Amino acid sequence: MSTVVLLGSQTVLPAAALPALRGAAAVFAAPDLDAEVWAGLGVTAWPDEAAPAGEAVAGPVVYLTGSLDDPRARELVAAGADVVRGPVGTGLVDAALVMDRLRSPGGCPWDAEQDHKSLRQYLVEETYELLEAIEDGDRAALREELGDVLLQVLFHARIAAEDVDPFGIDEVAGDLVAKLVGRHPHVFEGHDPAVRDAHTQQHRWEELKQVEKQRESSVDGVASGQPAVALAGKLAQRTARAGLPVDLLPEGDDTGSTLFAVAALAKLAGEDPETELRAVARRFEAKVRAAESSARAAGVEKLTAEDWRAHWPA
Repeated sequence: MSTVVLLGSQTVLPAAALPALRGAAAVFAAPDLDAEVWAGLGVTAWPDEAAPAGEAVAGPVVYLTGSLDDPRARELVAAGADVVRGPVGTGLVDAALVMDRLRSPGGCPWDAEQDHKSLRQYLVEETYELLEAIEDGDRAALREELGDVLLQVLFHARIAAEDVDPFGIDEVAGDLVAKLVGRHPHVFEGHDPAVRDAHTQQHRWEELKQVEKQRESSVDGVASGQPAVALAGKLAQRTARAGLPVDLLPEGDDTGSTLFAVAALAKLAGEDPETELRAVARRFEAKVRAAESSARAAGVEKLTAEDWRAHWPA
């Protein structure tokens, strides 16, 4: 059985690949890998650019590559080859190294000029593009947009590493690990009587966060910069957990109070008002585009109220 070895880094060989290497009739490497690094494994040239390796070599082959999108890797996998992957996270190391290179002397002038403030707009844009990919169920876009959001994290961490009070991506990741472990005692310590299901885990998470951050208010830590509908829902959720009665939520006939009440009650009913409103807005947007397209096809350029009604999707 042939094997494709997916290298998270060009200099890290997964230990699980050793048995396949010992039994291989030939070892090949992707063209973009450094041949000198892998010379000790007896790497040879791909036997024929136009032919599958399996047809030119008697016995199992091992193919080293940095991506399963590599045409030769796809060919071998389609023919039934096993896939051996490197340890989880080696790709993140590569991404951090690339970011370091871009930000270092001799790297990219634009990257070198950025700071936390100049990157804010991109973080917001990439986050909303990721939300759109999730809403659309677009797997290819989801993969790409996750990478773009990750880039923002790596970029900000690299900038922070250059500060007079520096911290980098390792410190960011270390803090995250400590947080995840500390807030999941039922997983990492074996048992937590307060956690019985996903619902009780959510409450436990908030309790542990409150103690960890020594917060004085139930609304400490709520990001006031988030969209207003999401903010209203979050405030209602937090205060409800603290025992605030519903009749103390904002009241009034003005637009703001009405919107707050709708968002708050939706959140307390277990819905996400921001997501619900976005879904309605996206459906409305699609209908507007469909009506405009239909009108253009009918030769109508400037739509009247009657034109809108005539071309509005059922």
